[in-house]
Amino acid sequence: MKLRPVILVLVILCGFYFLSTRWVPSGALAGLVHRSPASMDGGTTSNSSGPLGNFSLTEAHAAPEFDAEEQQNIAVYKKALPSVVNITSTEVVCCDFFLQPVPQQGQGSGFIVDNQGHILTNNHVVDNAQTVEVTLWNKKKFKATVLGVDHIHDLALLQIHGAQDLQPATLADSTHLMVGQLVYAIGNPFGFSGTMTRGIISAIRSVQLPSGNRIEDAIQTDASVNPGNSGGPLLDSHGNVIGITTVIASNPNGGADQSAGIGFAIPISTAKAVLEDFMRYGHTRRPSLDIVTLPIGPDEAAQIGLPADYGILIERVLPGGAAARAGLLGGNQLAYKGNTQVMLGGDLIVGCDGQEITTPQDLSNALNAHHAGDTVVLTIYRGQQRMNVKVTLSDAKQVLNGQQA
Repeated sequence: MKLRPVILVLVILCGFYFLSTRWVPSGALAGLVHRSPASMDGGTTSNSSGPLGNFSLTEAHAAPEFDAEEQQNIAVYKKALPSVVNITSTEVVCCDFFLQPVPQQGQGSGFIVDNQGHILTNNHVVDNAQTVEVTLWNKKKFKATVLGVDHIHDLALLQIHGAQDLQPATLADSTHLMVGQLVYAIGNPFGFSGTMTRGIISAIRSVQLPSGNRIEDAIQTDASVNPGNSGGPLLDSHGNVIGITTVIASNPNGGADQSAGIGFAIPISTAKAVLEDFMRYGHTRRPSLDIVTLPIGPDEAAQIGLPADYGILIERVLPGGAAARAGLLGGNQLAYKGNTQVMLGGDLIVGCDGQEITTPQDLSNALNAHHAGDTVVLTIYRGQQRMNVKVTLSDAKQVLNGQQA
């Protein structure tokens, strides 16, 4: 008799299990008996049937909230986008079958720097253009005037007139950037306006432009950049401009230039110095020593027998330039560094105005703090003798082969 209650409970449980697993659950207990992954996530499942059969679609009740990383991405985009412009340049480069001139268009990016409609971009975006048109983020188009160009640093200053409620970009300081720092690129790759990509600073290094000129402290990034990004801003995590996207490393597999995970940007501190020249003189007067140099580290110093294990060795002094007028000496002994010819025996620069110079970036930063016509005091080694030499800086001249300072 005592087994009857036990048997009755077992029968009830077995019946409940049979009904809950063999029958489609419905009613108030359905969610408890047979909850689908969609219902656990707050989704709603709807069933429909038609000529192709039955379908069961799961839809979210509401869009999920953005996480902190997504919120940061969105904030950077919203802040920077209104200052980014699309630039279309038109030039006549060839003739058709009937020998009539045929216009060819190029595209690039740029960004607004003030409420007067001044825009910074790359020189190669507008080089040789007969007409330049700027499209703002709100799709309004304006004819642009090229006010000035800097071939050395591949920079150009444009201006548009009649635009209302312009939103200038915020320019940061690029002298203390760190490898690993998060960066964003906004531009118009392949004409797709308002495109943002994200990456990190991969390195800060000297890089040679297609023109043959070199950019010191160029910002290398793995943020995807493609043709059309040129001239657009490279931003920090606060949406401030730290660089101007200027060149990409071509895909080693060949074909059209496209992102290979290596892009370079001109540091904004260099661009601000060029802007200051435009404002003061109407053209660039970047200071130069008019020399071709070779960076020196401990290994090179030991092999050559230099009195210091750091500095910038002068390979060549440009005739009539600032260094030549000051009596600085270039190399006189041909040697090879790998497969590259170098000239040894020149003066070794180790300081500028009392600041130690250990890398080309140090020398570039020291010069960018001055203007053409200023006088600086260089600390050098000539042979084993340490001395100070006063040099009056000249305007930068183009050097196609080698590194100019």
